[in-house]
Amino acid sequence: MNNLLGRYSSFFFALLRIVSGLLFAMHGSQKLFGWPGDKPAVELASMMGVAGIVELVGGLLIAIGFLTSIAAFLASGQMAVAYFMAHAPQGGNPLVNQGELALIYCFLFLYIASHGAGIWSIDAMRRRGGNLT
Repeated sequence: MNNLLGRYSSFFFALLRIVSGLLFAMHGSQKLFGWPGDKPAVELASMMGVAGIVELVGGLLIAIGFLTSIAAFLASGQMAVAYFMAHAPQGGNPLVNQGELALIYCFLFLYIASHGAGIWSIDAMRRRGGNLT
């Protein structure tokens, strides 16, 4: 299977980065604008407002692959803080304290931060003088 899919790993990584960045940005837009969904927007000058800004801006930067390592590292840190502030006090098991998504995002973004943007990114385009691949 590695020979079959392994040659496409750079494409799968790019898809992982783009999709996870867009989903993370949607968490931010939900906090800041109440969209998508019907949750009311949070106050911008609050902890949740700052979290929304990090999620929206960081998620978009990760998705387009611009300043990816920095954005992903900050997003990873935010998710670690979210886990330990909001979820861990409710118990140690992430499946029980509903912190599973925060942990997944934390380690996913830590991996992206260490890996870099890869193909289909502005970072790659800047490095190679305009070529996206």
